[in-house]
Amino acid sequence: MLAAPSAPFARLWQAFLTARMLVALALLLLLSLGAATSHAASLALPGTAFAYLVVSALTRVLAGREPPPPRPSFRWLPTIGVDIALIGLLQALQPAGTINFTPLFGLPVLMAAVLGNLLLALGTAASATLVLLAWAFWPGGGDATHYLQAALTGTGYFLVAYLAHQLAARLISEQDMAQRSRMDARAQRAVSALVMQHVADGVLVLDRGGHVHLANPAALLLLERSAAATLPFPLAHMDAWAPALAVAQQTFASGQAQHADVRIAIPGRPLLALRLRSWLTHAPQDLTHELQDPLCVMFLHDLREMEARLRTEKLASMGRMSAAVAHEIRNPLAAIMQANALLEEELQDPGQQRLAQMVRQNAERLVRITEDVLDIARVQHQIGHAPSAVVPLDATVRQVWQDWQAQEPQRRRGRLELAASELQVEFDAEHLRRVLVNLLDNALRYMGPHPDSLVVATQAGNGGRASLQVWSDGEPLDTSIERHLFEPFFSSESRSSGLGLYICRELCQRHGAGISYQRSDRVLERGPVAGNAFTVLFRGSTAAAEPPSLFDTIVV
Repeated sequence: MLAAPSAPFARLWQAFLTARMLVALALLLLLSLGAATSHAASLALPGTAFAYLVVSALTRVLAGREPPPPRPSFRWLPTIGVDIALIGLLQALQPAGTINFTPLFGLPVLMAAVLGNLLLALGTAASATLVLLAWAFWPGGGDATHYLQAALTGTGYFLVAYLAHQLAARLISEQDMAQRSRMDARAQRAVSALVMQHVADGVLVLDRGGHVHLANPAALLLLERSAAATLPFPLAHMDAWAPALAVAQQTFASGQAQHADVRIAIPGRPLLALRLRSWLTHAPQDLTHELQDPLCVMFLHDLREMEARLRTEKLASMGRMSAAVAHEIRNPLAAIMQANALLEEELQDPGQQRLAQMVRQNAERLVRITEDVLDIARVQHQIGHAPSAVVPLDATVRQVWQDWQAQEPQRRRGRLELAASELQVEFDAEHLRRVLVNLLDNALRYMGPHPDSLVVATQAGNGGRASLQVWSDGEPLDTSIERHLFEPFFSSESRSSGLGLYICRELCQRHGAGISYQRSDRVLERGPVAGNAFTVLFRGSTAAAEPPSLFDTIVV
C-alpha cells in the first residue's frame, strides 16, 4: 500500500482531474465536428462525451485537493469508475471501422497505478480488460481478431498498471528518504548551532587560506569581534593570532589532528594562554563551493579558566582541612592573646611594649583568618536554623553603614542613597548586616580616593521588589575572575580567604534573594563614572513598613 498522499501526489491528483476534463473536451469537440459533417451520424456519441465532460468538471471542482485513500473504495467511482464506464460506452456506441477509444482506458489505469495500491491498479486493469472482452463478444462485434486484440490490450494494461505502480512506490520511498534526510540535516544543524552557541570553548572553522567561516560567541570574544561580525574574515590579518593560524596550516599539511598550547599577545590585554585542538572535515555546501576542499575545525580552550578551576578545587579541599585545623588552634590562640595582654600591662620598657604590640597584632590577624575559615560552617548552620524575619530595608542599611563608617571615618567615605523607606524585606537583620559589611569591605579595597567613590543605594523596583546595591569606581574585573566571584576560597588576592562573596551568596539564597555583579555607570558630580556594582535583589513579597505597636514597646 502506498504511503499517505503528500504534496507531489496531490499535484498529480489535480493533474489527472484536469487531464480528464481536457480529454472529455477534446472528445466532445471531435465527435460534435464529426456529427456536424455527417448527416447519418448519431448524437449518442457527442451526448456521451458531453456527459463525460460534465462529470469530470464536477469531480474536478468537488473532489478536493488530495486523492482518496489508496485502497479500493467507493470514493474512486466518480473518477476511475466513471472513466471505464463512459469509455466502454463510447466504444460500444461507435460504428464499426471508425474511431477506436481503447487507448483512453490508459488514463484510469495510470491514475489507479500511481495514486492507489497494487490491488486497485490491477483491479482497474482487469475492469478495462473485461470491458474490451465484452465489446469483442458483443453480438456482431467482431471475430477472433477482435478477441485477440482485446486480450493483448488487456495484458498491456496489466503490465502498465504494475510498472507504473512500482515506479510510484519507488518515488514515494525516495521521497520519504529525502524527507527524513532533510529532517535529520535540520536537526543536526539545530543541535550544532545550539552547541556552538553554548559551548564554553571557542570554536573556529577555517579554510586553507586562513579565512574564518564560522565562529561561536566564545571564539568571537577571544578574537575581540562583535557577534554581528561579517563572515568569513581573514585570520591572517590578525598578527597576534599567527600561532593559531600556524596550527591550522599544520593540520592541513599533515591531514592529522593537532594539539598545541600557544600564547596570544594582544596589545593592551593580558597574555592569553590557549590550548588548541584542530581536526579536518569536509566543508558543507553552504560554506564553500568547493565541496572536496576540507575545512579545519579548531577548539580554543582558555588555560586561565582551567587553572582557576583547578585552583578553586584545590583551595576548596584545603579549606575543608583548614577549617578543622582552625577550630583546633582557636583555644591556644586565645590563651596566647590573653597572656600577651597580661604581659603588656606589666611591661614598662618601650622596646618590650613594641614587641608585645607586634604579638597582639599578629595574633589578631590569626584570629581573623581562623574566623574567615570557620565562616563556612557557621553560615551553613545559620542557614539551617535562622528563623524568617521582616526588617525595614532603609533603616537597617543606614544603621549598618553608620556602624561600618564609624570604625575608620577618614577612610570609609561614600554616599548613601536610600529610596525604599516604605518597604520591608524578608531577611534576617544579622544576615543582612553581614552581607552588607562583606560588600562594603570588598569595595573598600578597590575604590578610588574620591568622596563619592563608594555609593550604597536602595531602590523599590517593579512589582514592589526592593534592591540593595553597593557601587564603587574600581577597575573592571577580568573575565576569568568574574566567572568565579561567588565560589568559595576563590580570590584574586593572595592574602584573602575568598569566602566573603560566597557567604553573601549563601545568605541571600537562604532568604530567597539573589546577588549579582555587573559593570555599570553612575552619574556623579564629577560626571559619568564606570564602576563595579554588586546588587542584592530581594524576593517579591516585600511589605510597607508599619509604625511600632504599643505591644512592641517595653515600659520599665
